[in-house]
Formats: sequence, structure tokens, C-alpha cells
Amino acid sequence: MTGQTTATAPPRLYGRHSPLRAVQALLDRLGSGSAVLVVTGEPGLGRTTLLDHAARTFAAGPVLHVRPDPAGPKRPYDDLRALRRAAGARDEGGTPDTAPRDLLDALRTAAANAPLLVCADDVHLWDPASRTVLATAARHLHPEGRIGLLLSTRDPVAHDFAGLPAVRLHPLSTADADALLDEATGGSVPPPLRADFLEEAAGNPALLLALLRRLSPAELSGERVPAGPLADGAALTGVVGPCPGGAAWDDVDVLLLTVAAALREPDASDVDADLVRRALRRPALGGAPFPEALALADGRLRFHSGLVGRAVHAAAPPDRRRAAHRALARVHEADGHRLLTLLHRAWAATGTDPSLADALSAAAAATPASPPLRAVAHARAAELTPPGTLRADRRTDAAEQALLGGSPRHALRLLPGSPGDALPPAARGRAELVRGVAERYDGPVADAHASLLSAARLLAGTAPDRSAAAALAAADAAWVAGRLTECHDALADETTAAGPGSPGPAHDYRLGMRAVLEGRFDLAAPHLRRVVADARTGDRPEDLLRPVTAALMLGDPASAVRAGTRALAAARNRASTALEPRALEYLAYAELRAGSHAQARAHAEEGLRAAERAGQRNTAAHHHAVLALAASIEGEPDVVAGHVSAALATARRHGLAQAATLAHWAAARADLGRGRPLDAADRLGPLVRPGPRRGHFAVWMLAAPCFVEAAVLAGRPEQARTVVGDFAVWAGLGADPHAAAQLLRCRALLAEAECADELYLRALDLHDTASGDFERARTELSYGKWLRRRRRLREARDRLGAALMGFERCGAGVWARQARGELRANGAAPSGEGPGALARLTPQQWRVARCVADGATNREVARSLSVSTRTIDYHLRNVYAALGVRSRVELARIVEQAEKSRARL
Repeated sequence: MTGQTTATAPPRLYGRHSPLRAVQALLDRLGSGSAVLVVTGEPGLGRTTLLDHAARTFAAGPVLHVRPDPAGPKRPYDDLRALRRAAGARDEGGTPDTAPRDLLDALRTAAANAPLLVCADDVHLWDPASRTVLATAARHLHPEGRIGLLLSTRDPVAHDFAGLPAVRLHPLSTADADALLDEATGGSVPPPLRADFLEEAAGNPALLLALLRRLSPAELSGERVPAGPLADGAALTGVVGPCPGGAAWDDVDVLLLTVAAALREPDASDVDADLVRRALRRPALGGAPFPEALALADGRLRFHSGLVGRAVHAAAPPDRRRAAHRALARVHEADGHRLLTLLHRAWAATGTDPSLADALSAAAAATPASPPLRAVAHARAAELTPPGTLRADRRTDAAEQALLGGSPRHALRLLPGSPGDALPPAARGRAELVRGVAERYDGPVADAHASLLSAARLLAGTAPDRSAAAALAAADAAWVAGRLTECHDALADETTAAGPGSPGPAHDYRLGMRAVLEGRFDLAAPHLRRVVADARTGDRPEDLLRPVTAALMLGDPASAVRAGTRALAAARNRASTALEPRALEYLAYAELRAGSHAQARAHAEEGLRAAERAGQRNTAAHHHAVLALAASIEGEPDVVAGHVSAALATARRHGLAQAATLAHWAAARADLGRGRPLDAADRLGPLVRPGPRRGHFAVWMLAAPCFVEAAVLAGRPEQARTVVGDFAVWAGLGADPHAAAQLLRCRALLAEAECADELYLRALDLHDTASGDFERARTELSYGKWLRRRRRLREARDRLGAALMGFERCGAGVWARQARGELRANGAAPSGEGPGALARLTPQQWRVARCVADGATNREVARSLSVSTRTIDYHLRNVYAALGVRSRVELARIVEQAEKSRARL
């Protein structure tokens, strides 16, 4: 690669809102007193940029900006002398006892009568004596001195500065890194290369810009493929510096062994220190400590910065890397670890080695190991295999394991190479199947559909079961893309079925869903019922997802929730990184359809985090859509907007019509809940009315009642009438238990006065046959408004009161406010305006708060609410932030006061 592209650093500091607030708070405090702040973070995260920003923006007084000189050995107090010279004082360091006081005197003199800001960058590189003096001075700043010390150091905080106020820089989020990339390149990077940049940079802004600078304009535009890895030794050492801390080569051997040992698990963050010692054949390292780039805790070694570990391995000479792997192979062989022994021998080998490749591939298939480790082993076996079908098969083996381990993009990179490879149909079919599944998780779903359909046909003759699975997956890809015809064709193609009369859940699912798409629910129902019934005995998570869809098509959300719960449990039992986010997606959507919005939100939040960790952007987009729908009833417009924007960003890029329609529906429902029917009608109109812009065929019917209400309230009843007829057909199919009551509500909204009364009452009777408080409360609210406008105030009060209770039961805050407003307009005084600050909590947060206030641990709360401990940690942080509390004691006090207030109401 040739570095011909100039990428200038953008003026904005992306993703640094919290650190910028902390820095600004320090600068503000200098108007009346002294303050200190330590900025920490690994190399490249922007410590220096943050200090430069503070120095540029501070205008109240002088600024001293000092950086250590890394060249050559240092004498004690050299860095202290440099700071004193910058302050205009003489080069006297004083004694260890007086030096801190002398430094503060020098700074006060330099400040004169104005505030002084001292920006000291990379203080971990200062000589130890100077560092100690600076830390002591920082702890003895006089409150009235108006001296600000803004220090930066590596992460974790150097021992001398422990306990001082600190702010930590974290890697950028994907969205912030994406924005930085657009700012630096004008948005010209093509999507595949963009994804590679974001993955290689791992949220490190300096590394991201360094990768950009290494590419030529042709490589950056996608006209030419970059030669070699994006993040090679030169790029990494350009960010972290050369051999860390100027370590000797003996130390580098220790570092190399540490990072080489960690390669056995791609996500490993630490290794056994004894393993490294034995590989060095120096059990005690000659009495010397480990290099300072490493941290030792509980017998485990890890790098202070993962980026440094990457740089050490990438920049080391190849012979030293191979020597490290040979040493580790010797130790693993002594311990009887065959797979690890063969893997390190393979990394120490050069060229091709068929016998070693055969042994490594066999060990990867036979040895119990994690999917990421198996993927690494199969990939290295492929590299040692001569070109041909066997190499391609081993690359596909590696890609399959990467996919199981939750790395779809890595799986795509591992697949066998160019289209010109002359491979037999079975080998090409396996590769296309992996490609299609990976693209279904994280790519354009139209591409996924094409790959999966190709796989189904290539595998039909040699692997009928895999061919049938590929065809079903192709139908699923077409479904989420909203391509009705392609979905039907994938289900109807008998050449890709395991057999024309093959019994079993997959065959029933194929026939049932095909009948659904043909509008023959009478034919679909028997097949789909068998699919749901089979879910009670199945234990494969991928097979348990189909009954969720089948149950929803049957209008049985309760069974869909049960099947989704089983699928999630099965995915967790198998520790399936790939399937857990999708199981959470199906479960959350089923709960949403069942009216359990709080549970749907909890599972979607957990699923979103799991999908982002697994690199499944398409799955993440569906979770964003579910979260937007949940937030649209809870009355959080900013939350709705954020999730809608995130869902649409991926949905538009990858063709996710289902997620896009759900997101638009959520935004419209939020508008309607906030009393903005015109906005809701404008947003939903194109999606639900007939025409080329109509939304996803399985979602627009669900959103139709929302549009009818919005259109009527906006004074556009004629637009609503065009939708009610189509919705009546949908309601008659029985696929949605709420649809019949919703249809009567829609007709009541459009009816003459003498008919509306009966329609509303019949709708409420039908609501009693379906679960969920929200839709019934919507009908009660609409009926109450209709009664109030006809001056039937007593009846209106009863209906509006019932609506308020229903909305409060399901946590629909924005709709509850509507009901309270109608009650006030009706002359009634609604009770229960909310328990003070706790009214700001979501229903799930309120449940967590009550359990914690009762003395339950996070693990106990997780068990009682049937969610993970990680989810409880997340909710509890949000509870603390919403209420402004810092401890469980404060939280318990607020909950107790709220309970007393409720008792008095």
C-alpha cells in the first residue's frame, strides 16, 4: 500500500460529550478556585486532542502546555525542570520535601492575578521523581489559588495519580466512528471498505485516521483492493509508538509470548502467566518483573492496552513471532493440549504443509473448543493446504465456525476466494450457504436471498437437508426485505425441498407459510399448528424460531412468546453467540404483539447489545424498531427518535423493509400519543394506503388502525376509508387477536353518531377476548372522547377513567397523559399524577427500583424478573441517572416516600 491520501483531522471531537463536560467544568471552576482532572485512555483515543482543545478554548488566563521529551535517558526531576522553565522559574528542583511547594509557588507566580491552566500530557512518561512531585502538588492545590491542572496518562491511571478526579476515554461507538470517517473522507468510502475500516480501528480515532492515510485514492475509492492488512505493524506502531516504553528485546519476547498465547481465543484479554514463564524457560524471569506494558493479576497477564498487544505482534520480525509460537507449542504439548500444540506449530510453519494441515483440521473438528478457536484452526489449516477443493472446504469450515461464534463479517472474509475457482457444486453450495447466512445477519438482504437460493440449488443433489434449510433461509431473507413474490417462490420450489412429501416441522412450515402468502389461511392453519406443537419438544434454537412466526400467523401471541422463550433458553444453553440476538429479536417481537411492552423492551435492550457485540447490524436494526415501538407507548419522544433513526439507517442500506415499516409505525404512534395526528397521518399514509410505497406486507395491517385514528383526528376521514376495507380482510383472517376489535373502533371513528355507540361497545366486548391492556385502553380513550364531545359527561368519565387505568397498568405514559387531559376537560380531577420523581421511570425500571429497595441483590432481581444480571445492571444505572441518586440507600428512601404518597392518594 502507498500512502497518498491526505486525511485531515476533523475539528469536532466525536463521542466525547462526557469528557468535554468534565474539562469544561474544570475550566469553569478556575474562576473561583483551583481544580485538577486526570484524563486517561489507551493510545490514540484522543487524550492529547482533548488537552489541545482545553488549551485553545481557555481564554481567562495563561496556559502552560508541556509534553515529555521521549528521546534519550532522563535524570531525576528533568520533567519537573521543564515545567518550571515553562512557568518562568529557575531550573531548581529543590529537595523531595520542598519540591511540590516550590512548584506550586512557581505556578502561582506565573498566574499573577489570573487563572492558570497547566496541560501536562503523557505524564506516565515523566521520570518517576518528577511524577511524584506533580502528583503531590496536585493533591495540595489551594482552593483559592485558581490553578487548574489538566493531566493525561495512559489507562489505567498511573499509581501516583490514583484517587485524583479522573475521566476515562473509551473507544468510539460505531456511529461516532462512522461520522468521523465521513468527516475525514467526505463520505466517499464504499460500504465494504467502510466496514473494514471501522472493524480494524475498533473505535480508536487515531488508528482510523492512520489507516486512511495509508491508502491511495484508488484504494480508498474501492477501484483497487488494498494490498495486505489495513492495520499492519506500521499503522499500529504509528499510533502506539515503537517497542512499548523502549523495552529491550528480552522484554519484547515476553510481550510476544503473551499476545501469541492470547491468540488461542480471539476474544481473550489475558493469559496464564505461568504459561509465558515456562515458554521462556525462565520460571522466575531471572527475578525481573514483567514489562510495564503488561499487568499481572491473579496469575493472569494482560496488556494495559489491547492496541499495544496488536502492535507488538504486527511489528515484530517474523522469525521472532515463529520462535514464540514454537515455544508455546512445546509447553502445550507437555500439557497434552493437542489442538493448541498443532495450532502453534502451524503458526511457526512457513509455506504449505499438507500433513500438518491434515492433523490440525482433524484436531479442530474432534477437540471440544469454542467456535472462534475452531475458526482460527481451520483457517490456518487452509493456509497450509495446497490450492484446490480441500483448501476451499477448510476455508468454508473456518467461516462456518466464525459464523457460529457471532462474527459474520469475519466469516465472509474467510470464505474461499474468487468466482473463477473451479470447485464442485457441493463445495460451492456450502460456501454460498455460509455467505447467505452471514449476509442475512449483516448485509443487504437481497444479496443474502440470492446467495441462499444459489446454495439451495447447488446442494439439492448431495445434501437435501442443507438445501431445504437454505431455501427456508432464502424465504426468510425475502420476507424481511418485503419481497412477497420471491418469498413465495423460495417456499414453493420443490427442487430445494428435502423431499416432496418429507414430514416434519420444516416441511409443515414451508407449506403453511406458502399458504399464508397465497391468502389461504384455511390451508395454512393445520400445518402451522403442527409447527407450534412441535416446539414443545424441540431443543435446537434455529428450529424453535419458526414456531414463533407460525404462532403469530395463527393469532396466538401467547404461544409465540412461549416458543420464543424456549428458543432463547436453547441458544443460551448452547452458548450460541450467533443465535442469541436473533432469539431475543423473535421473543421481543412476540411480546410486543402480546401486549407485554415492558418485557419486550427489556429483551430488545438485551438483544440490541448482543447483536452489536456479534456484529449483526440487521438484527440490531430490528431490535431498534421494537424498542422504538415500546418507547412510543411509554412517552419518550427522544428515545423513539433515536431508535427510529438507528433502525432506518441500517434498514435503508440493507433493504430491511420490515424493520423500516416498524420504525415508521413507531414514530407515527409516538406522534399520535403526543396529540399530533397530522404528523402521524402524513408519516403512515404512504405505508398503509395501496400503492408502490406501501410498507411491509406483514406490518402495514398492524399499523392501519393507527393511521385511521390519525386521519380522522386530522380531518381526513376520506383517506381513512380507503384503508378500512383492506384492514377488514386482514381482521377476517384471524392472524391478529386484536384486529377484530380494532376494526370496530376504526368503523366507530368513521360512523354516524347513531351507529358509533354500538360499534364502540362491541369493540370493547371483543377486547375482552384478547390479552393486553393497551389496545383496550385505546378504545376506551377514543370512546370517552366521543362521549365527552356529545356532553355525556358521566359516561365519558367512566370510559376515560378506565382508559387511564389501562394505560397506567401497561406503562403507557404518554397515552395516560392524554387520558388525564381528557378527564380534566371533562371536569374530573384525575388521581395518581405519578409518585414524584419515580414517575420518570419506565415500568421495568420501576420494578427494578422496587426490588432493589426491598434489599434484593442484582442477581436476585434478575432471577425474579427472568432477565440477565447484565440487563439489571443497565436498568439500575439508568434509574440512578433518572433520579439523581448514587446509592441503594438513597434509592430505597425515595421508593419508600413514593409508596407512602401513593397510600395517601
